[in-house]
Amino acid sequence: MTDPLITYELDGSVALIGLNRADKRNAINDAMIVEMRAAINRANEEAACGIIYGHGVNFSAGLDLAELMEKVQSGAAVKRRHTRHSWHEVFDLMDRGPIPYIAALHGPVMGGGLELACAAHIRVADATTIFGLPEARRGIFVGGGGTVRIQRVLSNHVMVDMMLTGRLLNCEEGLRDGLCRYVTPAGGALAKARELAQKIAENPELSNWKIINVLQRVKDLSHDDGLFMEYLASNMARPQGSENRLKDFVEKRAEHLLHPGKTS
Repeated sequence: MTDPLITYELDGSVALIGLNRADKRNAINDAMIVEMRAAINRANEEAACGIIYGHGVNFSAGLDLAELMEKVQSGAAVKRRHTRHSWHEVFDLMDRGPIPYIAALHGPVMGGGLELACAAHIRVADATTIFGLPEARRGIFVGGGGTVRIQRVLSNHVMVDMMLTGRLLNCEEGLRDGLCRYVTPAGGALAKARELAQKIAENPELSNWKIINVLQRVKDLSHDDGLFMEYLASNMARPQGSENRLKDFVEKRAEHLLHPGKTS
């Protein structure tokens, strides 16, 4: 029996999804996308937060170029009916799904691996992380949503520079340019991601859903339409337990004001 290309573990309310082609630098092929879809769908059903990470020394080297070359050389027939790119569909299950995702990054995060990482809502990189978009050097173009997601994270001029010149960014440069929000010592990204995921999982599920689904749609709207969507979202039915959370906060704040020297 062969090992799964994607591992899955549920730790309390946090789902851990692992890229498991370490011998192939976690290069993403068609079979991995199929398993990834199943894992993400499962996480979306049973978890409050998800983490995606890579086994071995790479997060992901990107698209499996050997598989692509086989398709090109075989003259694979054009599909009779055009459908959405499978990567677009699967990455959208993360990016615009019901729960937040954190990418725990280490080693090379290249091409399609960076597209996958940018489908997560928070990215944690350790000191070994290297970001790159080498597609132009291979005579191909980004195809996993990078023109949308990576460009919005980086800005057009940074992405153009990386693609045209093959420039690589280290973890500190990635932090500066927005590719990650946290940097840890080598080997620490997954632990930090788990810490953040546990904190996120404590939020009401509806609040998390609004944050990951409303905010990114508002940025695509005009000023007036954005404010209108904010109004709709803020006036939706509040999550169960919101009243108690608000009451706890107000009462603790009131107590703090009455007793300035008290810290708890």
